[in-house]
Amino acid sequence: RSGEEVYNAACTACHGTGVAGAPVQGDAAAWAPRIEKGMATLTEHASNGFQAMPPRGACGNCSDEELEAAVQYMVENSQ
Repeated sequence: RSGEEVYNAACTACHGTGVAGAPVQGDAAAWAPRIEKGMATLTEHASNGFQAMPPRGACGNCSDEELEAAVQYMVENSQ
């Protein structure tokens, strides 16, 4: 699945509304300090969980490649 497909199926539940402090996709100010940490860190957080986000977010059946694509999609749409 593409990053957009994974985002729409799983990530939008929190990253579309800001549930539990999740940065909303498109909010450049919220994403800037996260983007500065680099893709490796963002992908690790998506895979292993971070703060209120559980491991793999809401996509327990996503491959590592799909998670990375979803993170990339959110980053590209939040700068």
